[in-house]
Amino acid sequence: MIKTTPPKSWSKAILTTAKEFPLTPLPILSGTIPASFRGTLYRNGPARLERGGTRVGHWFDGDGAILGVHFTDDGASAVYRYVQTQGYQEETKANQYLYPNYGMTAPGAFWNRWGKTYKNSANTSVLAFSDKLLALWEGGYPHGLDLETLETFGTDDLGGLTTGDAFSAHPKIDPLTGEIYNFGVVAGKDTQLKLYRCDRHGKILQQRSTSLQGLPLIHDFVIAGEYIIFFISPLRVNLFFALSGLKSVGDAMTWKPDLGTQVLIFDRQTLNLVTQNTVDPWFQWHFTNGYVENDGTIVIEFVRYQDFLTNQFLKEVVTGETRTFVEGKLAQIRLNPKTGQVIDINDLMNQGCEFPVIPSHQVGKQHQETYLLVYPEDRDNQGEILGIPAKFDHKTQTLSVANLDKNHYASEPIFVSDGEQRWIITVVYDGNEHRSEVQIYDSEHLENDPICRLGLPSVIPPGFHGTWQSAR
Repeated sequence: MIKTTPPKSWSKAILTTAKEFPLTPLPILSGTIPASFRGTLYRNGPARLERGGTRVGHWFDGDGAILGVHFTDDGASAVYRYVQTQGYQEETKANQYLYPNYGMTAPGAFWNRWGKTYKNSANTSVLAFSDKLLALWEGGYPHGLDLETLETFGTDDLGGLTTGDAFSAHPKIDPLTGEIYNFGVVAGKDTQLKLYRCDRHGKILQQRSTSLQGLPLIHDFVIAGEYIIFFISPLRVNLFFALSGLKSVGDAMTWKPDLGTQVLIFDRQTLNLVTQNTVDPWFQWHFTNGYVENDGTIVIEFVRYQDFLTNQFLKEVVTGETRTFVEGKLAQIRLNPKTGQVIDINDLMNQGCEFPVIPSHQVGKQHQETYLLVYPEDRDNQGEILGIPAKFDHKTQTLSVANLDKNHYASEPIFVSDGEQRWIITVVYDGNEHRSEVQIYDSEHLENDPICRLGLPSVIPPGFHGTWQSAR
C-alpha cells in the first residue's frame, strides 16, 4: 500500500547530521540507576546521511557512529564518535561522497566508476571483547575501536581474513564456549559463502567456503544446537550493473520469487553443508534464535516479509518521509534437519515488528521470551518507523508493550542481567523535544514506566544494532 502522508517527527532525527561528543556524565531525568547495573551499552548506526549538499541513496549508506554508555559506581557517562574509516576520512576532507555504496553510485561519468571500491560504512553492529570493540559492516573487514574512548584503531583481519573477505554484522556467540560464529559473502563469478568459527577473543580458528547460486543478499543467519542455518531469499544482484557503476547494489537487485527460498543447514563443528532444500519464497532481515526439539526437528524464529518491498521503505527513510508501508511478522518455522523440508511455519503475533533479540545465554537453545520493536496498535502507522519496545512471552502467547509517549522512538532493545535481576536498555529519540535519552526498563514489566531515564548530550539518530558488555 502506497500513499503520501505528512512527515512524522522521527524525520527530524534522520535529517540532522549527528554530532559527536566526548566522554560526558549523564544527568538522571527520572528514577535511579539499579545498584548492580554495571557495564557498557554500545550501539551502532548510520549517523551521517548527507555531505556537501548530497543525501545518501539508502539508509544503509550512512557513515557509522558508535554510542558508548558506561555505567559505574560513579554514575553513567557516554561518548559518541564516528568510526574513522578510510572512506569517511577521505570524504570528510573532500566534503563530498567519493565511493559507491549499497544505495548510491560513485560520482562522475560511468566509465570512471567501473570496479571502484565500495566504502566500508562500519555502521551496522558491534562486537565487544576485553581489549577492543569491533564496528561491523557486512561487506568488509570490521574496524577495531578503543572500548572507553571509541578511538578507531583501523581494520582488523581477525588473524584470518584475506583480501576480498567480509565478516558480517550478525555474529553468534556460543553461551557455553564463548566461540563466535559468523559468515561473509565473497562476490564473483563463483560467489562464495564463507563460514567462520572464532575463539572468544575474535581470532579465526576455522573457515570453510560453499558456492552460491548467483549473488544473493544474506544479512543474518542462526545457530540451533549443533546446526548453522541460512535462509537465502530469491533476491539476486546483477554483478555487471553493480561493478560497472551503472546501478547501485540495491538498484541492481531483482526479486525472483520463482527461485524460492533456499534452506542451507551446516554442521556447527565441521562447517560442512549437511543438506539444502528450496521452499516457498519469503524475505527476512533478522533471526531471533534457533534450537533443536527433543524429536530432533529444528525450530527457528525470525521476522518474515512476503517480498523485498521492505527495501523500498528503508530507501525512503533517508528522505525523512516514507510512502511505502510494510510489516514484518514474527514467525516460527520447524525444519527436518536431514532434508531441509519445512514441517510447518506460523506467525506468532499480528503486530508488525523487527529487531528481535533474546538473552545471550539462550542463543542456540530454546528461549522463553523475545524482545523486539513494534508499531503502536492505536495509531496510524503509515509513514512511521518501528520504535516501541515489546516482549513476546512464548509460554503465555502474550505481548507486553512499553508505554512510550507519542513521537518517541526507541532503538533495538538490549537485554541485561546481573544473574538475578533482568532489564531492558534502549536509546529513545524524543521527537517532541528533539533530544535523545537512555531508558532502562524492568524486563518483566515493560508496560511500567522506565526504572531510569538519562539525558544524552545530543541527538542519536535511529540506528541498527548494539550489545551490552558487563563490567569486568
